[in-house]
Amino acid sequence: MALCNSLLLLLLFLSLSSLFILSKQETQNPKPKPSLNFSLSFPLSSLPLSPSSPSSSSPLLTFSSTKQPPQTNPNAYRSSFKYTMALIVSLPIGTPPQTQQMVLDTGSQLSWIQCNKKSTVTNPPKPPLSSSSFDPSRSSTFSVLPCNHPICKPQIPDFTLPTSCDQNRLCHYSYFYADGTLAEGNLVREKITFSSAQATPPLILGCAEKSTDSSTEGILGMNLGRLSFAAQAKVSKFSYCVPVRPNRLVGQPPVGSFYLGNNPSSGAFRYVDLMIFDRSQSQRMPNFDPLAYTVGMEGIRIGAKRLDIPRTVFRPDAGGSGQTMIDSGTEFTFLVDAAYAKVKEEIMRLVGSRVKKGFVYGQALDICFDGDAAEIGRLVGDVVLEFEKGVEIVVGKDRLLADVGGGVHCLSIGQSNLLGVASNIIGNVHQQNLWVEFDLTNRRVGFGRADCSRSA
Repeated sequence: MALCNSLLLLLLFLSLSSLFILSKQETQNPKPKPSLNFSLSFPLSSLPLSPSSPSSSSPLLTFSSTKQPPQTNPNAYRSSFKYTMALIVSLPIGTPPQTQQMVLDTGSQLSWIQCNKKSTVTNPPKPPLSSSSFDPSRSSTFSVLPCNHPICKPQIPDFTLPTSCDQNRLCHYSYFYADGTLAEGNLVREKITFSSAQATPPLILGCAEKSTDSSTEGILGMNLGRLSFAAQAKVSKFSYCVPVRPNRLVGQPPVGSFYLGNNPSSGAFRYVDLMIFDRSQSQRMPNFDPLAYTVGMEGIRIGAKRLDIPRTVFRPDAGGSGQTMIDSGTEFTFLVDAAYAKVKEEIMRLVGSRVKKGFVYGQALDICFDGDAAEIGRLVGDVVLEFEKGVEIVVGKDRLLADVGGGVHCLSIGQSNLLGVASNIIGNVHQQNLWVEFDLTNRRVGFGRADCSRSA
C-alpha cells in the first residue's frame, strides 16, 4: 500500500504536535484508577489501498463501522475496524450513540470528531446512528465549552492547542497540519455510550466543523497526556492486534482486534518498561516528546548479523534526539541518521546492485527496488528490532518491502530526518501480527505474537 506526501505530512504533524508540550506531569502522576470496569473489544480488519503516486491523498489509519456481533460476555463491547494505512476505530459517541470513525493515534493527545453544524433531519432515526459526521443536535449529552473554561486558557500545562473565543463566546480551536490543511471547531464535552449500562463520563473532545482534509475520520488521541482519551476515560490499559495486510485486496479483508481494558491474551505478553523522564529533564529537551510511549531499544539484526549501532543511538540525548517510541499513527518505521546509515549499509551490501537508483518514495523511503520483492526479501532475511529484557519485534522477510506501485517496492524503514524529526519511530506496519498492549497502570508496553486475523 502506497504512502503519500499528504499522509506523511499528516503523520509528521500528529507526531510533532506534542513535541511542544512543556510538562511531563502525567508521566509522573500516580497510576490511574480505571473507571471503565469492563473490557471493550473491537475487531480489526486489514484493507490495503491500491497503489498510488506519492502526490495522492489517502487516510492514515482506518477502523470500519459494522454491526456489533451478539454479545457472549456482558462485560465486553465489540465493534470492528479496517486497517488501511492507519487504525481507524468506530466508537458510539453521544446519547443516543452515533457511530464515528476515529484514527487511533498513540502519538497525539486531543481527540476530535467531524461535526455537522445543524441537523438536516426533522425526525432523527432511533439509535445507533451511523454517519460520516457527528450531529450535536441529536445528542442529549452534548455540551460546548465556554471561553471561561480553564482548558480554553493559553499555556495549560502539557496541552498547548491554540484556542480562542469565537463570536458566541465559545472555546474555539484550530489544528493546522504541516501540509497546510486545517481542522477547526469548538472544544466540547460528550460521552461515549457503549450500551445503556456502559458509558464514559463526559470527555473533552474537539468538534471539527471545518476541515480541508478529504477524509472524514477524526482522531482518537491515546498518548500519555492528561486530555487523551485514555487519561480522561481512566483506561488502565489498551491493546490492539494488527492483521497482516495483503498487497492486493481479494475478498473480505482479514480481521484483528482492539481492546480497551483487560486483554484475555495478556498472560503470554512480554513487557518493556516505559522510559520515564521528570519534568525538569523534558523541559531541557527541545526534540523530546514527553507524552509518547518511549521504550529502550537495544539494537537491530539483519539476517544473522547484529549491526554495529551503539544503544545510545536509541535513547534521547541531552536535546531529546534519539527517543524511540511505539506509534500506532505512523505507518512505517523511521530511524535517526546513525542507526539508518548502518541499516542502509547492510542492505546495500546484500542487494545494492538491485536498488533503484535516484528513487525516493514519498520523500521518506529511499531504498527501493524494481522486480521480485520476494527474492529481495530472501536475500536480506528477517530484520529484528531488539528491546530491553530480551523483547524483540521480528519483521519477516516477506514484510520487509512495501509495494508503492508501478512495480516498485521500498524498504519499509525510512530515515527520520526526511520527516523532519529526530526520533526512532516504530510504525504500525511493523506491529503486524503482534499484540501491542499499553499498560498505563504499570507504565509498560507488552508484545505478544499472534495471528491477528484470528484474534478477533
